[in-house]
Amino acid sequence: MAKTLQLHFTTDLGKTASLTLDYPKEPVDPALVKQSMEAIIAANVFNSTNGKFVTIKEANLIDRTVTNIVIE
Repeated sequence: MAKTLQLHFTTDLGKTASLTLDYPKEPVDPALVKQSMEAIIAANVFNSTNGKFVTIKEANLIDRTVTNIVIE
């Protein structure tokens, strides 16, 4: 199973920008995720084609199972 944490932000242009983190530390603490997203916004270090991150939109923990198919 592969897990990722997707962080979605609303930008100053009214669009959505996302960051995806592989292998997040579990269990995921919602308060820590919020605090981290607020710090990302405050630091203003990411430049997106959709604009600057201004507010938190949502965060999602994605759990995905990949099964290899053997083709002979």
